[in-house]
Amino acid sequence: MRHQHGKHQRAKGNPDCGDFQTLYTDVMTRTALDDRCVVLIGLMGAGKTTVGRRLAAIMDRPFNDADHEIERAAGRSVSEIFNDFGEAAFREGERKVIARLLDEAPMVLALGGGSFVDPQTRALVKERAVSVWLQADIETLATRVARRDTRPLLRDGDPLEILGNLLETREPAYAEADIRIDASAGNHQATAQIILAALKDWEAVQ
Repeated sequence: MRHQHGKHQRAKGNPDCGDFQTLYTDVMTRTALDDRCVVLIGLMGAGKTTVGRRLAAIMDRPFNDADHEIERAAGRSVSEIFNDFGEAAFREGERKVIARLLDEAPMVLALGGGSFVDPQTRALVKERAVSVWLQADIETLATRVARRDTRPLLRDGDPLEILGNLLETREPAYAEADIRIDASAGNHQATAQIILAALKDWEAVQ
């Protein structure tokens, strides 16, 4: 069942219009955001999962993390998939999982850092979702990701250099996002509120 916002409750039908208005009231009062997922993109360490959970709670929607769903589908971690099968195989599986998630009821979905670079995935997101690029400076990202040893792309070099190269490569794709948000600050709840305000602005012009 699709999520219904409280402000979009069924209006009273006009008795002069009979069943016609009752039938179409829901359609006429829905907005551009009601049928779309909100997809968070950006480099590792941008806070997509943490901010996404808070945003989903505010919007009263389910939250999902594409990497977690990939791990669940594959029965192994992202690092293991990279090590055992390589990045190309990981991206192929990732593409299928994201397509499935975008077919489900509207949710807040956090994508892995390289997902949006894939042309097919990017096209699906543009068609079925609102994309939000969480931006942060490289130094902040490097500090955040240093706290965890689960990033396969960062294991063979200087994180600052690797993240800088990744941003240079991925920025043209990220720049196609519908919304850009500065996620450098550590207050994830505040970032979620900023995203919500930006979504309302986006919705108003659709």
